Amino acid sequence: MDAFLISTGIVALAEMGDKTQLLALVLAARFRKPWPIVAGIFVATIANHAMAGALGAWLTTLISPQTMRWILGVSFIAMAGWMLIPDRLDDDAADGRLPRFGVFGTTAMLFFLAEMGDKTQIATVMLAARYDAWFGVVAGTTLGMMLANVPVVWLGAKVTKKVPLRVVHLVSALIFALLGAAALFGWG
Repeated sequence: MDAFLISTGIVALAEMGDKTQLLALVLAARFRKPWPIVAGIFVATIANHAMAGALGAWLTTLISPQTMRWILGVSFIAMAGWMLIPDRLDDDAADGRLPRFGVFGTTAMLFFLAEMGDKTQIATVMLAARYDAWFGVVAGTTLGMMLANVPVVWLGAKVTKKVPLRVVHLVSALIFALLGAAALFGWG
């Protein structure tokens, strides 16, 4: 249960102001069809985070627990620093054209690709390596993505104007730093 709850919270916070959240805003503004956009985000997130979680779980079979502890500690601390750098949406993802795959297909493809190497995908790898709970981590990170993106799809710019992104990024960075310290010093 810890893996699920921590994964949900970390990814929900990490996603605030992230390029995929901005992508959700662009898609919502462009297509004005929230249901297929939300469904596309969900499918893309499950696929992407399931692979990331599997990678994290697999890494624990290759690397000794002591080495993994140091890798995770340093990775979480590096993620804390990365959280302090705001994301911007690439212009390529927001050109305004509707590809032949429709709103759902377009959203699923764009989200899957936008998540490759993204903070939340890397966090999923690290969380799956940290906890021996692949399903809990993937379910938690997926729920975190949905908690951060669904309101943006439904409420659009109103949500992003009311959320103090700098504070969210600072809180996320603090959580990642604490997880890094906990891994390095064997807490928890």
